[in-house]
Amino acid sequence: MEIKRYETFRPEETFALGRTLGKEAKAGGIYCLDGDLGAGKTVFTQGFAAGLGITEPVNSPTFTILQVYEEGRLPLYHFDVYRIGDVEEMDEIGYEEYFYGEGVCLIEWASLIEEILPPEAVHIRIERDTEKGYDYRRISIEE
Repeated sequence: MEIKRYETFRPEETFALGRTLGKEAKAGGIYCLDGDLGAGKTVFTQGFAAGLGITEPVNSPTFTILQVYEEGRLPLYHFDVYRIGDVEEMDEIGYEEYFYGEGVCLIEWASLIEEILPPEAVHIRIERDTEKGYDYRRISIEE
């Protein structure tokens, strides 16, 4: 298990790191994204989508739980499980179809559904440190 650490100082840099991962993503990939509210998960996700070639606006599907984007080189299944009360709600969505489908899953607040995540999932943690600046982010990627 390898952990890569990055520091970004502007939202554009967080976006660019996401875009790099999106360009490298392969079908069946599952990316688990965690961080506090306002940490930059959505900016990272927007970059990831851009790396897949998705040009439509990408926002967190907080109330719908899942947003599907099919215009890129691979479909992006963007989950936001912040409002999931129980993992069984993921069964109702039919998560396995997406986790083991032809696209890429990016899951915000993934730690809330840890028990159903496959062991090969990539874990990404975004943390703020206001002492280093308002836009500073420390991003850890565990593969």
